[in-house]
Amino acid sequence: MTSWVEGAAGSPFDLDNLPYGVFSRGGDAPRVGVRIGDHVLDLAGVSDDGWWRAPSLNAFLAQGRGQWDASRARITDLLGDEAHRERTEPHLHPLAGVDLHLPIEVADYVDFYASEHHASNVGRMFRPDQEPLLPNWKHLPVGYHGRAGTVVVSGTDVVRPSGQRKAPTEDTPTFGPSRRLDIEAELGFVVGTPSTLGEPVPTGAFADHVFGVVGLNDWSARDVQAWEYVPLGPFLGKSFATSISAWVTPLAALDAAWTDLPGQQDPPVLDYLRVDGPAGLDIEVEVVLDGEVVARPPYRTMYWSPAQMLAHTTANGASLRTGDLYGSGTISGPEKDQRGSLLELSWGGQEPFTLAGRERTFLEDGDEVVLRYSAPGTGGGRIALGEVTGRVAPAR
Repeated sequence: MTSWVEGAAGSPFDLDNLPYGVFSRGGDAPRVGVRIGDHVLDLAGVSDDGWWRAPSLNAFLAQGRGQWDASRARITDLLGDEAHRERTEPHLHPLAGVDLHLPIEVADYVDFYASEHHASNVGRMFRPDQEPLLPNWKHLPVGYHGRAGTVVVSGTDVVRPSGQRKAPTEDTPTFGPSRRLDIEAELGFVVGTPSTLGEPVPTGAFADHVFGVVGLNDWSARDVQAWEYVPLGPFLGKSFATSISAWVTPLAALDAAWTDLPGQQDPPVLDYLRVDGPAGLDIEVEVVLDGEVVARPPYRTMYWSPAQMLAHTTANGASLRTGDLYGSGTISGPEKDQRGSLLELSWGGQEPFTLAGRERTFLEDGDEVVLRYSAPGTGGGRIALGEVTGRVAPAR
């Protein structure tokens, strides 16, 4: 089944996708829409449900999985059956004529470190005389709590952060703009249904709580991070900005993308982290720097699954809230051109890569980074997830 909307049939945004976002036109208040092809359907125009008139997806997400499924079925019918065209078409707006906003009110933000290839690369760079992975890494999904208030929508400029930094060759730290500004190509997961404080969420309940996914760029000031992270971990080197896509792709659109994790988890995980069946996602990522693809990280190579990350987040009884966001950590594969950060692509700045005919390491002012995502669709083709764009602005 394909959509009657012009240009949608067979595109990466056909009926098998239908991501949600928040948009506005002119001076209108922001409200919820669904992308179909290169158009946005204003859901408030075709439904009396009040959550479509809200300036974020949170009110809809809080309705739970039953309503998510019912709404998707209704929207699919409206956009797929010609019988609804006359009533629905006036509420379609070209993407070029709308403004897109942050799709969710972010409650809490957690970022993980779920790629064995990324963690091993970092370990080899910074601990060359030790095992690449620390002893706990294969026993639990390592993560840290980030800053929800600095999550921004795709297209927002990222101001180069300042902070304390101290190179190994320097005797004392200095304060100033980061010299090693980086990106991390990640996948983000959006929580819809909350949980009760004190009650852990098992891996099998993942789809009852997580509504969908977003593209995510965890901007990182590597020099600030390197100086500050001992003994408590990332702080100012990460908290200045995290970019997410304007579109939230529902899990229902990813039914054809589930795949097995890459090999047996060894040592065996503890009971609360066990997963049954395919638990990974076959999502392809492109990292584009100033118009040139510099890496293609595959999400299917991630060691820890989304359900395991969620179960570990709540293992101590911590509760989920509608609008919680958690990131996968940098997506990196086994090959050099599959590394999802400039830290890895330049091997800590020691092995520059070539971009537009000159050698590069970390981000420069004016650089534009675009993360693109695609996955197998339930219709047999491929769907596109919302891309994430950000341009580096000079420090203030």
